[in-house]
Amino acid sequence: MGSLDGRVVVVTGGNGALGKAVVAALAAEGATALVPGDVDLRDSDAVSRYYAEVGASGLWGSVHVAGGFAMAPLVETSAEAWRGQLETNATTAFLCSREAARHMAGGGRIVNVAAHAGLDPAQGAGKVAYAVSKAAVVALTVAAAAELAPAGILVNAVAPGTMDTPGNRAAMPGVDPSGWLKLDDVAREIVSLSIPSSTANGRVLRLGS
Repeated sequence: MGSLDGRVVVVTGGNGALGKAVVAALAAEGATALVPGDVDLRDSDAVSRYYAEVGASGLWGSVHVAGGFAMAPLVETSAEAWRGQLETNATTAFLCSREAARHMAGGGRIVNVAAHAGLDPAQGAGKVAYAVSKAAVVALTVAAAAELAPAGILVNAVAPGTMDTPGNRAAMPGVDPSGWLKLDDVAREIVSLSIPSSTANGRVLRLGS
């Protein structure tokens, strides 16, 4: 028997490298992991419709892996790129958290994915838009945790460092990946925050160095 037997958990970005690891880890605990692959997570109406459909049959958890990364010096960052990072990282997490909370009858778990730069903005040099968008995810997590706790909905986040993904290996071919975070380890932390026995709330777990 798994700790999530019979429970439905949405995983945004579930077709990406980390998302696939999260889906597998949730399934190993007995959860039914649903991936909104064809939903524009930046569109409020589309997200509302999706969660209404999922919530009709019961929703326990929502894990928000979907996001994007962009690097550029501050003076070369366009307004479009700035808005793009906020939409892709912060707005998607906000809309999915809001709709998940609306459809979690009797409690549930929400887990966001932030980043080191969201916890330590000084690490955002050369990627200011990304750092600000992930800092917004951190603020969303902590604020929502305080608001939703009385309803039994606990909200947390993980903030990984560099993860060992095919994309990162391709982008940094000269870097030794041996110290990078393994996807299964990050997924395991996310699942630990998703299970019913977890009492963590408002935490942002910094993972890796």
